[in-house]
Amino acid sequence: MASTGWLKGRVKAVPSGDSLVIMGSSKAEIPPEKSITLASLMAPRLARRGGVDEPFAWQSRDFLRKLCIGKEVTFKVEYTVPTVGREYATVFLGDKNVSMLVVAAGWARVREQNQQKDANPYLKPLQDAEEQAKQQGLGRWSRAPGASEASIRDLPPSAIGDASNFDAMGLLEQSKGKLIEAFVEQVRDGSTLRVYLLPNFQFIQVFVAGIQAPTMGRRAPSETIINTSITSDEPNGESTTEPRATPTSAQRLASSAASVTEVAPDPYGREAKHFTETRVLNRDVRIVLEGVDKYSNLIGSVYYPDGESAKDLGLELIENGYAKYVDWSANMLEVEAKKKLKAAELEAKKARLRIWTNYVAPATNSKAIHDQNFTGKVVEVVSGDCLVIADDSLPFGDPSAERRVNLSSIRTPKMGNPRRDEKPAPYAREAKEFLRNRLIGRQVHVSMEYSRKVSMADGPAAPASGADSRVMDFGTVFLASKDGDDASPAPSAAGNQLPGVNVAELLVARGFATVVRHRDFEERSNYYDALLSAESRATSGKKGIHSPKEPPVMHVTDLLTASSKKARDFLPFLQRNRRMSAVVEYVLSGHRFKLFIPKETCSIAFSISGVRCPGRNEPYSEEAIALMRRKIMQRDVEIEVETVDRTGTFIGTLWESRSNVAVTLLEAGLARLQTSFGADRIPEVHLLMQAEQAAKRQKLKIWENYVEGEEVSNGGATVERRQKEEVKVTVTEVLGGGKFYIQMVSDQKVGAIQKQLASLSFQEAPVIGAFNPKKGDIVLAQFSADNSWNRAMIVNAPRGAVESSNDKFEVFYVDYGNQEVVSYSHLRPLDASVSSSPGLAQLCSLAHVKVPGLEGDYGQEAAYRLSELLLSGPKEFRAVIEEKDTSGGKVKGQGTGTVFLVTLVDPESDVSVNATLLKEGLARMEKRKRWEPKDKQQALDELEKYQTEAREKRLAMWEYGDVESDDEDSAVPARKAAGKR
Repeated sequence: MASTGWLKGRVKAVPSGDSLVIMGSSKAEIPPEKSITLASLMAPRLARRGGVDEPFAWQSRDFLRKLCIGKEVTFKVEYTVPTVGREYATVFLGDKNVSMLVVAAGWARVREQNQQKDANPYLKPLQDAEEQAKQQGLGRWSRAPGASEASIRDLPPSAIGDASNFDAMGLLEQSKGKLIEAFVEQVRDGSTLRVYLLPNFQFIQVFVAGIQAPTMGRRAPSETIINTSITSDEPNGESTTEPRATPTSAQRLASSAASVTEVAPDPYGREAKHFTETRVLNRDVRIVLEGVDKYSNLIGSVYYPDGESAKDLGLELIENGYAKYVDWSANMLEVEAKKKLKAAELEAKKARLRIWTNYVAPATNSKAIHDQNFTGKVVEVVSGDCLVIADDSLPFGDPSAERRVNLSSIRTPKMGNPRRDEKPAPYAREAKEFLRNRLIGRQVHVSMEYSRKVSMADGPAAPASGADSRVMDFGTVFLASKDGDDASPAPSAAGNQLPGVNVAELLVARGFATVVRHRDFEERSNYYDALLSAESRATSGKKGIHSPKEPPVMHVTDLLTASSKKARDFLPFLQRNRRMSAVVEYVLSGHRFKLFIPKETCSIAFSISGVRCPGRNEPYSEEAIALMRRKIMQRDVEIEVETVDRTGTFIGTLWESRSNVAVTLLEAGLARLQTSFGADRIPEVHLLMQAEQAAKRQKLKIWENYVEGEEVSNGGATVERRQKEEVKVTVTEVLGGGKFYIQMVSDQKVGAIQKQLASLSFQEAPVIGAFNPKKGDIVLAQFSADNSWNRAMIVNAPRGAVESSNDKFEVFYVDYGNQEVVSYSHLRPLDASVSSSPGLAQLCSLAHVKVPGLEGDYGQEAAYRLSELLLSGPKEFRAVIEEKDTSGGKVKGQGTGTVFLVTLVDPESDVSVNATLLKEGLARMEKRKRWEPKDKQQALDELEKYQTEAREKRLAMWEYGDVESDDEDSAVPARKAAGKR
């Protein structure tokens, strides 16, 4: 069609009643444009600076604007006037001549000139239409009295070039929050408009709130603005000597941004401006004024029509990558509007749209967690934003069943640290107590969302790396609502019903927490918008931490950190009222707890009278603690204090829901009744005795191998097992002198730690200088026999810093009892959550016998035979713990630490290893003492038969007759060199 002179395009702007700006149909981001004037027409002129409109000038322009703006047209340039740089064209809207429509409506007059007779083939029909409009009194030809005067706008000073007395603040106060009808006269850049406010035609400049588009730079003074300088006051086709018309006052102001220095537009500045022009230029919009800056510039939200709905210009610009979010003006908006803008910018950054083409996301220490949802019971409220929840899918007592969940995207006041004399921050206790009352013991649904590596020293906000950091898991916790709850489940972002009330939202809404302002691309709660809305409500309602009132203060005396004398001083107060209310703050062991007494505002150590659970690292101790955590942790209980011991621990009875907790422990087989100081002093002792007898009959837990009054043989050793522990074990390492390391088969920590280690990655060697293990540190070391990675303690290390990857370190594998020397390249730092668990390897020695050391006669043979018996394939043994020797102190390396003296029975042969070594002459019995307990005397008598048999046959150490049994009693037992202290 271009060959015929006819072109297609879309009308972008209508500067006057007889001129158009048409942009091409190209798919380019900025298509070419052409400014044309309707051939042979002249519309009334709009006001110049300090002047007034010609009659019907605004109505004439408005008719052409509404007729053509944003629509596809076909046009042909009929003639040009080079002296004024104007092109005159015929324009068709569909099959209708636009000039004919304008003239027929009476909004322009036809000019007849000699040069146009040939140039404009439609001149005669136009003249006929004009004559008809005059006869009918249409448009500018109206004959109604006063119509001409009424058509002239009464313009305020700002519309005709005088903005000196314009009161921006007054306009804002008068119109804030209201929708104002407006007409966009010019687009300065993508986010700055110059508009007429209707109906009074106040001419203002508006910055779109919350965003900023790239600037258009500055131009030299010689340049002119092409599109907006078109006016209707030039005669069509007048002589070439006629000067170009002066722009209207509003257009003059719109084009007054000239500067001496020329600066190129920012990247995507032109594209952003074009995007805005195609949507709002010369169109009716609605504006909500939000604020004014210190230069009296007005800031507002701009909405333009799009079909039946209205669109937010600022949001559209950000969504398409033409503008960025700016806090200074976004703070003037409502919370919901701010959230939409920020979320849109984040999506544009992720897609790297336009201005974000080269955007690189900042490094973050958070990582998303996908598809990790579980249900469980709340066991502990650590603080206002941290819970411990027992996963229903894992067995009771499993160490990994209790999961620590930090609430996503919120922060509550810190609880402080009593050991550092740090007191709780205002509202920290209230936040924790709110959660305790709501959640403890309740079933919840957890949706895990992200994890974050944090510094151990600086808290969650600090990025961290290496051994000084730990990983925190964050999620949203939902509580199923029940009768009496003042909250109900809310729909999710997807529209479906959530599994309960969002606990974090409850905290924020009551003013007990604030919402974390995440950085771009930082993981956050899936319900972040709901949290921000709750915070806005709490702030406006002045709740909790947002309240101007003084925060509540509570002074609590912690008797656990005080002297035992101070604890004794409190005894009369705690005995005064027989039963009194308390809250279990922490489970220290199966029978010992930290309690808070609200009435006396003190925290105490409390032990259950007459009951003892297994100690730490003993079988079933963890299960006893787990039971108590689920049963009474942070619950409201009742206590009755009897006395206080010399360490400041109060002793008495504890009830939860009118149930004696001691009975619960005894019934589960996780405690023994202690009546050594008199059963008559223990309240409800008959219930306790019944509970213990029931556990014995069912052979529960610690009574698993208990047989009332029955004597059984362990490989010839007749031992009464009435109160002795018997456990199943596997042997992991054999030392000299009859010592060896075991792992308890029933210890559930074995599987948990192996599972944790299996999930770690070990590709990269440690960086020299960043990782300097020292003696006593727990690290990961690669075992030379099978190249597996295991927890190990540094037993010996080079002096000073590490200098080479070949530096040697002596390590002790705390879970197996092996010891060896490894190079630095075979070591790795270990996360504190894994290294803090006690070693799984327990040092043992054969009870009632003495085995020669490695350097003694037959010591090597004895060690070899013991290894053959204990390490030949995966085998479980029954170990009867006869005694515990704690003289070695804490475990520090191979062959040191607390020793369990055991009778080790091979279940296949039902013969004890102790008896086997005696029978083969590789061990001898320990020296008998006077007044041995009856059961030990029986065991020694049985074992002596095996020693007598070996002596008579002169086997091994008895080859030359009797051994001087007393010599070794005073000598230091020989050990491997690896086991030195």
